[in-house]
Amino acid sequence: MSSKGNKFIKGAAILGIAGVIIKFLGALFRIPLTNWIGDEGMSYYGVAYTIYSALLVLSTAGIPVAISRMVSERIATGEYLNAHKVFKVATALMFGIGVFSFAICFFGGDLLTEALKNPEAALAVKAIAPALLFVPIMSSFRGYFQGRQNMNPTAVSQMLEQLVRVVFGLALAYFFMKNSLIKAAAGASFGASAGSLAGLLTIVLIYLLNRKIIHKKNQMHSLNTESTSVILKKIIIIAVPIIIGSEILPMMSVIDTSIIMRRLQDTGWTYEEAKALYGQLSGFCNSLIAFPQVFTQAVAVSLVPAIASSFSMDDHKSVQTNIQLGYRTTMIMAFPCAVGIFVLAQPILLMLYPAQQASAMSAVPTLMIMAISVVFLAIDQTSTGVLQAIGKQTLPVVNLFIGCLGKIVITYVLVGVHSVNIKGAAIGTIFAFVVSMALNNIAIKKYTGTKMNYDITYVRPFVASALMGVCAFAIHRLFVGFLGNSIATLFAIMVAVVVYVVLIFALKAITLEEVKTMPGGTKLVKILMKFFK
Repeated sequence: MSSKGNKFIKGAAILGIAGVIIKFLGALFRIPLTNWIGDEGMSYYGVAYTIYSALLVLSTAGIPVAISRMVSERIATGEYLNAHKVFKVATALMFGIGVFSFAICFFGGDLLTEALKNPEAALAVKAIAPALLFVPIMSSFRGYFQGRQNMNPTAVSQMLEQLVRVVFGLALAYFFMKNSLIKAAAGASFGASAGSLAGLLTIVLIYLLNRKIIHKKNQMHSLNTESTSVILKKIIIIAVPIIIGSEILPMMSVIDTSIIMRRLQDTGWTYEEAKALYGQLSGFCNSLIAFPQVFTQAVAVSLVPAIASSFSMDDHKSVQTNIQLGYRTTMIMAFPCAVGIFVLAQPILLMLYPAQQASAMSAVPTLMIMAISVVFLAIDQTSTGVLQAIGKQTLPVVNLFIGCLGKIVITYVLVGVHSVNIKGAAIGTIFAFVVSMALNNIAIKKYTGTKMNYDITYVRPFVASALMGVCAFAIHRLFVGFLGNSIATLFAIMVAVVVYVVLIFALKAITLEEVKTMPGGTKLVKILMKFFK
């Protein structure tokens, strides 16, 4: 395997490991929070986080990808000084975006929540607004380090950001929950503001510690530097389509919120019942479905600089190799997550939300439907990263937009069916990702000539995951009677992990040589060699 392939897998592994820790911390946040403030409180928090996510896309989607790609391209040709100037120009741009986003969220919170038919969420929206000042600048630093194919600063800052968010958010929510669910949700939202400040300070410190090495490389290459206007123009050309594309999903979520609340009430559900159903989707299901995205997003982020570097040097073989490896890595992670959530949907929800058992049971069918979307979203994220890396960043925007137009129609129609209700939104989401994924794959084949080995990329991971799912379901059913749901669920998950690892090696879905490229991979291979030759 090439050194570029090694860097890609190592980078994805580092971000993946960090992502697992972050999601674990996120679970420590979401689970008690949902149990404390219930459906109503989570509806306030969910609206605030939806608005925050929509605004955050401006700073965390397109520009960091542009920085990563442009820095990687310039480093590949020895233009270290220009690579660093890209970072400086982008940071100034990010600061302006941060001020703009904060102003909309803080000063427009009342208007936004009124438009979404949940005005009591306004305080939570204002509490999360300061994060929009800090995250953009932090994202600029992350994009710079990622362009240098160094994922460690991103991983460290993300973990500290999440840790502070959890501590502050839960402490404030607990303090206020007995007096007011509105204030409790706002306290939880403020955790994101405190966490983003901590993350920014961390990555700035890492940069300062590495400043001498960075500046030394900059001085080694006395090339003509690019003008600020040229760099800014290139950043905008790359970033704007990505921002628009990334904004589609959060905006669909905002539209979803409006459609769901209105359609449910139009078809016989009361305002309180509609809030409860929406709270199940945003609070109970979305947080679980977000977990597999940790791995798939790590692959997409690592793919961009790896492919961009090879593509800028016309190394078509490395481009195709990284694309194939990226898809395989994504499927190895996405299939077991999707199957595991599907077969253990009920026991997982009951384990995580014991204080909200009625709501948890009601959310089970929705979660099972959303589990199916994990695979399609994973492919969509990976294919989007590939297209961004080869300069076709507009295509994923158009493709996702087409998918989301269909989602709006499907959500509107199905949510209005009383027996389907909130599950209609989940079905609409699957449709959007299937369409976008299929169109992206067609474009990748057209522009890179990459051919997928469907057997090793899709069939073998799926077979291993399906067998794992049968095993997990059987283990839970066998032991739940005398171990109780929580212990039986955890035991089933642990057994499933072991079974899946054995199966992917037995089916040769991954090789030991590929494992070696991961952090700690050499030691892991020595252990695996005892079982697999």
